Amino acid sequence: MKYKNNFNPSISDEVIFDEILEEKKSIGYYNLPFCSTADYKTYAKTVTQKNIVVIGIGGSTLGTYAIYKFLKHSRDLDKNLLFLETTDPIDIKAKVASIDLSDTLFVVISKSGTTVETIAIFKYINALITCNSTNTVVVTEDGSKLKTFAEKNNIRSFKIPKNVGGRFSVFSAVGLLPLAIVGIDIDKILQGAQKSHDNFFQKKEAYERLLKKARFLVEYKNSFNINVVFSYSSRLEGFNKWYIQLWGESLGKVDSNSVRQGLTPVGIIGPIDQHSFLQLVIEGKRDKTLTVIKVENFDNDLKIPSVTLDGLEEMDYLDNLNFSSLIKNQADATIEAINNLHDIPCDVITIEGINESAIAALMYEFELLTSLCGKFMHVNTYNQPGVESGKVILKNKLNKGDI
Repeated sequence: MKYKNNFNPSISDEVIFDEILEEKKSIGYYNLPFCSTADYKTYAKTVTQKNIVVIGIGGSTLGTYAIYKFLKHSRDLDKNLLFLETTDPIDIKAKVASIDLSDTLFVVISKSGTTVETIAIFKYINALITCNSTNTVVVTEDGSKLKTFAEKNNIRSFKIPKNVGGRFSVFSAVGLLPLAIVGIDIDKILQGAQKSHDNFFQKKEAYERLLKKARFLVEYKNSFNINVVFSYSSRLEGFNKWYIQLWGESLGKVDSNSVRQGLTPVGIIGPIDQHSFLQLVIEGKRDKTLTVIKVENFDNDLKIPSVTLDGLEEMDYLDNLNFSSLIKNQADATIEAINNLHDIPCDVITIEGINESAIAALMYEFELLTSLCGKFMHVNTYNQPGVESGKVILKNKLNKGDI
């Protein structure tokens, strides 16, 4: 007798946690917060170039960009960090034209070493300037063709562990190396990730919170399939993009019973999207959960000046209000409006300030949440066969000259 089912009965928190502990032995991202930063900091001290250009795509850039975007306006950085991550020719030309190539270090990142977009852009850069040991560093997996290229040309390389997937790699050389080079404190980054790690694995507050959220998202996925992250700071725009890749590529899978699964990620920014997407959340179909991310301390005292505008005197109640206070109140008003409806699942995350530890703790928690959802959904969180099939088709077309 043959038997097949898609019941996937609810699993206890303890069973899920035990599965995560077992997975932790082979999936490398869990332990990245405890890696040594010495080599990255030593290399960073040798870099004299003003412009640092990361050549990569997806997991090779999004996490780094998320942290850099969050911190750069609060740090006195003497180097510029740019990302060449798309094959859009207009974007490539514009970014290249904006920098002095002779004063640029190129950080080429590809786990496989043969990422089409990355190598295509790197070829273009090599046509403009000679890339060698003085202006290029490589981040890749041992044994990759990019690693071979680096060895043949005496170019320094840093390793991406084989058991760390790209979208989970921000706390490896992928993120730590370029961030160290531009002057961001990578030790504080890892300290933030360590806090989230310990809080969860020591079964403290994060353990209860993340398991509860993951269970709800999966058990109610047929009712609330769209998961909206509403970040109340433009500095979190990079985080939103990183979250969308992490969530979509990890959880959009066929499960162990051949049933298609997935939770659709949406990232929006407040207060901008109060005037667009929030309307859909409030009065649209009840198929969305909402996570509001607030920043407690913007480390900025910019105020609305006491200026009376003829005909707009009724708006003088804004005078002398800090912009940081205004945006926090806008977030609170949105949260209250959502909660008053009683039928939109909503949680609120408050980041204590604009610092390395805060953004790293947030990102590590989202990585943990992704892994937990994957366990509840009975999917392989760490592969991406849907993406790989497109890569194969593209390479076959290009090899045949079918363009």
